Amino acid sequence: MDRSAEFGRWKAQSLSKADLSRKGSVDEDAVDVVELLNSREEFFTTSSCAGRILLLDGSTNGSGVQKQHCCWLLVTHKPCAKNDVMAALKGATSDAVLKFEPFILHVQCRTLQDARTLHSVAVDSGFRNSGITVGTRGKIMLAVRSTHGLEVPLTHKGKLMVTEEYIEFLLTIANQKMEENKRRIGRFYTCLQHAVKRETISNSHSKIKEKNNPLCTRKNRRNQGKAHDPSTTEDNGRELEADGLEISAALFLGDD
Repeated sequence: MDRSAEFGRWKAQSLSKADLSRKGSVDEDAVDVVELLNSREEFFTTSSCAGRILLLDGSTNGSGVQKQHCCWLLVTHKPCAKNDVMAALKGATSDAVLKFEPFILHVQCRTLQDARTLHSVAVDSGFRNSGITVGTRGKIMLAVRSTHGLEVPLTHKGKLMVTEEYIEFLLTIANQKMEENKRRIGRFYTCLQHAVKRETISNSHSKIKEKNNPLCTRKNRRNQGKAHDPSTTEDNGRELEADGLEISAALFLGDD
């Protein structure tokens, strides 16, 4: 199957699925980014979170490993007040943890070059922990993420282990991280707009040049003929893969 057609099929299937997140919809601060990416033929988003402050009870098993079934005492995508946290802590019966989780976005990309373009946008916008993975079926995924999170335990077996003053201090930090997170999303959206505009102009100029240049036309016809040669396709694939290793993102080969 043609790779472009297969990518289109994956995109149609993904965007037609119901949103299975707890919220059931895209977060307000991430809507513009998600809609812009999904409007482009070379991208589609598979999951996103604009960033949140949350309070989880029973979130670890004592060894720092995340438990599957924990109680969400509080979750907000906006700045959080101390009174809200104190009220939510009354429901804690185990080890409650206050967390700030920054913006994260997963995007499937049509080609490795498309992923590299988007990775540059992410890094330039402050999401320096972003990375690319290539699946065994050829799916190219970009994860947009950063490292300015926060995770602090507040209770043990339901007992509050810190003072209210310390909780207020933590929330000041968490709220500052939330504001910085929002600024980074704004920069990402602006940089993404410029990037796709440059890409559109570049593609348009290339098509006009090719149409008006008979040498380009003959060259492309020869290349199309070579595409049917398995050895040529394999060599091109190795060149593309080697080229992809030059990006600053982590490039892994994993399962889809």
